[in-house]
Amino acid sequence: MPSEQNNKPKLSRRQFLTAAGGVTFAVAAGAMGFKYFAEPGKNKKTLPDQEITAWVKLNPNGEIIFYNPAAEMGQGSMTALAVIFAEEMDADWDMVRIESAPVEPDTYGLQWSGALGGPMLTVGSRTIRGYFQALRHAGAQARNALLQLAAAHWGVDIGQLSTEPGTVVDAKGKQRISYGDLAALMTDTETSIELREIPESAWKKPEEFRLIGTDVPRRDIPAKVDGTAQFAMDVHLPGMLYGSVLRTPVHGAKPTLKNETDIRKMDGVLEVVMLDHGVGIVADNYEKALKAKRALQVDWSQDAQAQGYDSEAAFAKYQQLARQTTADSRKVSESGNYSGAMRGAQKTYDLEYRNDFLYHAQMEPLNAVVSVTSDKKSAEVWVGTQGMDGSRKAVADALGIEFEQVKFHPCYLGGGFGRRSMSGYVEEAALLAAKVDQPVKLIWTREDDVRYGAFRPISVQRMQAGVDETGELVAWGHYIAGTGGGLLGSAGKCDYYSLPNHRIEVRNIDEGVRTKHWRSVSHGANKFAIETFLDEIAHDLGRDPLNFRLRLMREHPREMKVLKEVAQMTDWGNAAIPEGRARGLSVTDHGGSFAAGVAEISVDEQYKIRVHRFWTAVDAGIVVQPANTKAQIEGGIVMGISSVLQESITFKDGAVQQSNFHDYPLLRMADVPEDIEISLIASEGAPSSIGELSLPLVGGAIANAFLSLTGTPLRHIPFRPEKVKAILNA
Repeated sequence: MPSEQNNKPKLSRRQFLTAAGGVTFAVAAGAMGFKYFAEPGKNKKTLPDQEITAWVKLNPNGEIIFYNPAAEMGQGSMTALAVIFAEEMDADWDMVRIESAPVEPDTYGLQWSGALGGPMLTVGSRTIRGYFQALRHAGAQARNALLQLAAAHWGVDIGQLSTEPGTVVDAKGKQRISYGDLAALMTDTETSIELREIPESAWKKPEEFRLIGTDVPRRDIPAKVDGTAQFAMDVHLPGMLYGSVLRTPVHGAKPTLKNETDIRKMDGVLEVVMLDHGVGIVADNYEKALKAKRALQVDWSQDAQAQGYDSEAAFAKYQQLARQTTADSRKVSESGNYSGAMRGAQKTYDLEYRNDFLYHAQMEPLNAVVSVTSDKKSAEVWVGTQGMDGSRKAVADALGIEFEQVKFHPCYLGGGFGRRSMSGYVEEAALLAAKVDQPVKLIWTREDDVRYGAFRPISVQRMQAGVDETGELVAWGHYIAGTGGGLLGSAGKCDYYSLPNHRIEVRNIDEGVRTKHWRSVSHGANKFAIETFLDEIAHDLGRDPLNFRLRLMREHPREMKVLKEVAQMTDWGNAAIPEGRARGLSVTDHGGSFAAGVAEISVDEQYKIRVHRFWTAVDAGIVVQPANTKAQIEGGIVMGISSVLQESITFKDGAVQQSNFHDYPLLRMADVPEDIEISLIASEGAPSSIGELSLPLVGGAIANAFLSLTGTPLRHIPFRPEKVKAILNA
């Protein structure tokens, strides 16, 4: 095998080929730090029935199979990643087929710390930006390899060759050969090629793109429309059994089952499985599993850390924590002389903002299918997960076997939003399947998912600021207190605002409740506090919110451009706004992207806030798929409106009080804005975050529109009608 340091590994014909006469392109190492994926058989230790070694396989019929490393949960990344590779390969898009990559993070993991080989984890809007450079490089290598083959076949200099979609062209010799014919040619010759390092300067320039930046139809949509797309829920195996689990109502409590004998006698029940956090049932159909679960009589231990936790009462504790300057704190950012600037300010502000826990509410409840061999030495898994290698490892660890002994089949996901980056549900399925000699499909009900969810953290955010005699911000303090640990502080720092004297801290109390990454993590809560606070200051000073922000962005031209774009879209300050309505402005960043948004709202006689229109301007670098990007931004806005106006999880005595959508309401179609307008600002920077960018705009934009409409601030999301009524009638 060539050394990883070798920039020009030579591949013989035998090394270059895989099964069925196809050519599989490896990815060479070099100055860019991309891992070298070597000879056929590298993966045979772990995936004996797989004969691929890299990203793409070219068949003699011209078909190009791209191996997708990311979860497809409706965000369109499966198509986008293939587009990136196909762009640099100069592939004929009609000949591209997409299959799931093997769950081998050393080969297919994200670009992490500068190199491929990180986790196969679809979170944080990292997918496109995490694979963009590597896939362009790999595509350029594949194209160069085909040019080498054609040059050798024709006996010409490679420099006189070029490519068109799916074809190598020799303009001088007036010759053409398809990629498929080159693949067939490779099976019949002993041609040797070099898989070369292709410098970025030799890649396509943005003006040369023909796939990137165009609206290529998503490949997952037809299968989802005609029903052939496979979710784990669709998997049916011979002899398959069904599993259900009764989980503790208070996280950390342990079960004691009082009626196991009676449960085992119930019709269809084949196994009862004790878990650390609950009791599992395996039955011959799902209805019988649910009936047995309902009949379980369980005593739960009373020593869980979360025992007695009351989320409403906890706000007073978090409020106190946010005001304890001597409390243990984690600094997010600090610069200048914040305390001195506050003391010297002509006027100071000190306000608080709050947010409740939020449930992920993904469309598809959790489920997985696991089959364990009778000797318990290997397993096979079908699951939709955001963390493929993490889930594969979880099954291996649960069964006490090696990672390589778990055969993994990634399935489509009916939404994730961070919830499916956890692997507990897959581990449960494995533990149930290990008790029987048949495959088990574990299905969570919606009630299971709500009551044993992992939530976006609750918090109190104390905001402080000082202004000088000209109204210029001279001091900025932000103290985030709650439960959620490292999840609390995301987006606390605003690099696009010039705040020379600032202090931003997180103060956490571990309450023993389950918290997790939620779409945009805490950006939604933190940007709400930041942007609403800014408008309250501007309102008090009699300043226009747009000009107030532009002044703060004076050293950040990229962000100013985005803000000015949304102002132009809305004709800010000049537009004729319908009677009874008002508009509010908000900005946010996420993963290298920047967005500005404006909401137009009204409040009806029942104190219900209605968002009529929403405008957004976005700079997210190179946009791979414009229509899909806009769909992601629209989805984030709608989800943001739902979370800001309606959604709330509360705890009493350590247990979640909600159970389904009757008491955890989501936005309905009738309440979606009549119009959502999006402007994508042209940029040549590398692609950056899209999926989680727009949601954090919503809270501030709605609150600021409400302030403009009523002169009254909203400081606690969600803004349900009863809360709005109390505020307006106070």
